[in-house]
Amino acid sequence: MDEIVKDFLIESAENLDRLDQDLVKLEGAPSSTELLARIFRTIHTIKGTCGFLAFARLEKLAHAGENLLSRLRDGELTLNAEITSGLLAMVDAVRSMLAKIEASGQDGDDDYAALIAHLTQLQSGRANLPPANVSPVDVAQNADAPASGGRNEEAVVAPQAAQPRDTDAAVETIRVGVNLLDRLMNLVGELVLARNQLLQFSNTTQDAGFQAVSQRMNLIATELQEEVMKTRMQPIGNVWNKFPRMVRDVALSCGKDVRLEMEGQDTELDRTIIEAIKDPLTHLVRNSVDHGIELPEARKQAGKEASGVLKLRAFHEGGQVNIEISDDGAGLNGERIRQKAIERGLVSAQQLARMSDRDIFNLIFLPGFSTAEKITNVSGRGVGMDVVKTNVEKIGGAVDIQSTVTKGTTVKIKIPLTLAIIPALMVTSGGERFAIPQVSLLELVRLEAGEGGKGIETVHGVPVHRLRGRLLPLVYLNRELRIEHAPVKDLGTDSPTNIVVVQADGREFGLVVDEITDTEEIVVKPMGKQLKGISAYSGATIMGDGRVALILDILGLAQRAQVISEARESALAEKEKAGKRDDSQMHRQTLLLVQCGDRGRMAIPLSQVARLEEFPASAIEMAGPQEVTQYRGRIMPLIRLSPALAATGMETAAAPPEDHLQVVVYSEAGRSVGLVVDRIVDIVDETLVVQNPAERRGVLGSSVIQKRVTDLLDVPSLVRDLIPGMAESRARV
Repeated sequence: MDEIVKDFLIESAENLDRLDQDLVKLEGAPSSTELLARIFRTIHTIKGTCGFLAFARLEKLAHAGENLLSRLRDGELTLNAEITSGLLAMVDAVRSMLAKIEASGQDGDDDYAALIAHLTQLQSGRANLPPANVSPVDVAQNADAPASGGRNEEAVVAPQAAQPRDTDAAVETIRVGVNLLDRLMNLVGELVLARNQLLQFSNTTQDAGFQAVSQRMNLIATELQEEVMKTRMQPIGNVWNKFPRMVRDVALSCGKDVRLEMEGQDTELDRTIIEAIKDPLTHLVRNSVDHGIELPEARKQAGKEASGVLKLRAFHEGGQVNIEISDDGAGLNGERIRQKAIERGLVSAQQLARMSDRDIFNLIFLPGFSTAEKITNVSGRGVGMDVVKTNVEKIGGAVDIQSTVTKGTTVKIKIPLTLAIIPALMVTSGGERFAIPQVSLLELVRLEAGEGGKGIETVHGVPVHRLRGRLLPLVYLNRELRIEHAPVKDLGTDSPTNIVVVQADGREFGLVVDEITDTEEIVVKPMGKQLKGISAYSGATIMGDGRVALILDILGLAQRAQVISEARESALAEKEKAGKRDDSQMHRQTLLLVQCGDRGRMAIPLSQVARLEEFPASAIEMAGPQEVTQYRGRIMPLIRLSPALAATGMETAAAPPEDHLQVVVYSEAGRSVGLVVDRIVDIVDETLVVQNPAERRGVLGSSVIQKRVTDLLDVPSLVRDLIPGMAESRARV
């Protein structure tokens, strides 16, 4: 295919997507001369270019639409629903002909004579209009009459004459094939693997020069990875662009009046995620219009406006993208869902009696479930909502539904930003290494030797740990993965117990592993066909030493271990309720314990810790009098806690020089500061009682933690005192 034809197809497809949105907007604001002029220019450009390329049928159809738009632009006609439907039908027909050109190089045998005649009738205001519940797509598909011969009288316009381009914009942007981006992403993934191997080797050598080179390599690879990831990111508006047209068509076919509102169209996602959520979002939007929002008469009787509102909202939060689809319709009928669930044998009456409203509503995601009174061309066949849940969970996301009778329904979807390279926690169990995606990670808990017996209880045969007054069900990774050569620890074991607190489907549980190693960015590789059926794994990765580590599927692991079953939740709820009375007066915190000097033992609230890092001494540089290091593409100032606290009157001794520095990273107002400590001791969950309030800078007071007097560090005030720029950043925020 000629390059000029390829460019024509790409540009026309982009223009048609925009036309769908512009026509729907114009219907709501028919007096907008700017919108009308833009629509006219787009159709004129398509018509002129296809005439230049000798696509006569496509040119004739576009010419009929252009003539109608010309009368609208000149004020001879007023836009109404019938004209809008005719123009949308023309857009669909043009899109169909472009698809044929892409497939065969020709614009097809269909000349859409009936549609052209319909558009011509609309120009005179005497159109034989289709019924109100027939969509524009149906109008376009009814074009089966032979076309009248002859070419239109207007001169053919070449592309350089159709519409002038912004030369500056053309210089700044170029089109790059998706396959090329995918190959580039694969190469960056291999570079990340090589970087991890290099860093692991540099940690075992004492060569300062090699360590400096490896750190530089780390920074460059990280920046390159971030930039390449940006090339794959697309705004979610690329998916949402088709929804105004779709909502209009579905509402028209259902006899409803629905207004679509969108927020956060610029929220960006990886291209693979965008492709994966197209169908789920389409199902949800169609269901909201068809099932959620009532007919105008019913809304008026309920005291609502006749026009319903469907809202789409997207935003970033906690390393994930949140998407909300909300309507102000009748809401879900919990009683009807219960009846249908029992009728279809999906759950038993005993299970229903124990279910919360949230669990009842989520039954609609079960295969074959539908409460529709009749089957329509939109919905009611019991497929769609289960596809939504399956497709979202395939990409590591979660879907939840909330509803209030007469008020409406909101479906919330949480999905990862990307699937290619993700941060993960590396753990060891049974001699094997596993990766836990950081998006599922909540916190880490360590029970010291001898604490397992009192820290872990058994409720109805379920091992649990009481974490800040609530019961956390435990899953032993060795047992669930059937690593037979690895014995499962007894409750009263003399060795420490490591618990990784994770979240699946909105519920928390603890994963008991043998050892927690470190966090690192991993390149996700798909599972082989032999392992795809195992629900405990979502992929694999290659580690720095060249060995393969499996990536745990937290949701699949939770379902496999049945930690989110209704019976187990009921038992835990009863036990937790009984134990709340004992913990109601206790204030517990998760603390990071660090050593500063010989006797300086400090506690930092874990909520104030962004990351724990270790840097080689060679990575420390000076910016004026301030020690700094290059961290994640930025310059991060460092505070050595021992001398800083010694200046406040604390008795600390200078630590001997070391090859590596242990650093607690604190972030505030978008800036990071590294707190250099002599040693990271532990992370504990303690009842905090401040017995000796202090008046010294950077210290809140003292408390007894692990049977030792420990000073509580006031990180924000210490950082703002020693790094003046932090106070200014906070003031600006």
